[in-house]
Amino acid sequence: MVIILSITPSFGQTKVKIKGEKFYINGKVTYSGQKWKGHKIEGLLMNSRMVQGVFDDLNSETIEKWEYPDTGKWDADRNTAEFVKNMADWKAHGLLSFTINLQGGSPEGYSKNQPWHNSAFTAQGELRPAYMNRLKKILDEANRLDMVPILGLFYFGQDQRLEDEAAVIRAVDLAINWLHDHNYKNVLIEINNECNVRYSHEILKPERVHELISKAKAIERDGFRYYISTSYGGGFIPLPNVVAVADFILLHGNGVSEPEKIGEMVAETKKVKGYHKMPILFNEDDHFDFDKDINNLTASVAAYASWGYFDFRKKGEAFEVGYQSVPVDWSISSDRKKAFFNLLKDITGY
Repeated sequence: MVIILSITPSFGQTKVKIKGEKFYINGKVTYSGQKWKGHKIEGLLMNSRMVQGVFDDLNSETIEKWEYPDTGKWDADRNTAEFVKNMADWKAHGLLSFTINLQGGSPEGYSKNQPWHNSAFTAQGELRPAYMNRLKKILDEANRLDMVPILGLFYFGQDQRLEDEAAVIRAVDLAINWLHDHNYKNVLIEINNECNVRYSHEILKPERVHELISKAKAIERDGFRYYISTSYGGGFIPLPNVVAVADFILLHGNGVSEPEKIGEMVAETKKVKGYHKMPILFNEDDHFDFDKDINNLTASVAAYASWGYFDFRKKGEAFEVGYQSVPVDWSISSDRKKAFFNLLKDITGY
């Protein structure tokens, strides 16, 4: 059994609250009073997919793929340190949330095969101290900045690293209790990224993932519990078994190239059996066109849904491009990043 000591941050606790369709941070509605081109922004949680903040590769045969261009070596602690260093700049542009994942995401952007080994969980579902120490640095800084991370637990292509269903359940229990141990109250939970895509364990697939949502919701401490949900692949409308138990809805805009369909996704989600007033967030969308009046971001805002930027380094692009391809330049450095953050700053009034 791995024992990780509880160390509560010395600064005050940032607290997230959901009331109806709106998010509140420390008792105050997000983006209070803000409107943009007639659209209500107040209560949204604008975000970005930053899933590689605690990335490492335990496979010695693939680790060389992630070498930094300046040193020729991969360095997991450097990766996290540079993530933390840039968080205040993201917040200054109106970014209140980011998605991070304990099994990352494809370090190539999209991948059919994933031979690398990136998991904060052992085969038995125990927590790896090095991963959790890196996560703590990120969550402590998010707490200091009044940000609300979306913490994903599992990623397809890595969930098979856990040996059986019991290990998956143990991992959920230990991860949620670790958050309680550290007294974080500003974290949202995404059980797994895109539950309908290539998972090995049945309990992480669409038909049964609601079981893990319910299990995680039941882990309370001193009357406090975490808000829990999961996500599906791009363009997919959540199923009733998840909608009925989730605290908020996660949508993905990958593959949705026509902005008007973003609004249609939101409308269709509200028609799913079991839906009640709760926030709807896109936390992954790899469409840009930020110089145009209508794009997936602005369409999401028009539908009163939060939106999440997903950018990876495409073949031939420079190191500074993207937030998912490893190694990552976590600064607002590329033209795409600047375009997103500048539009975000305008929309949120920061």
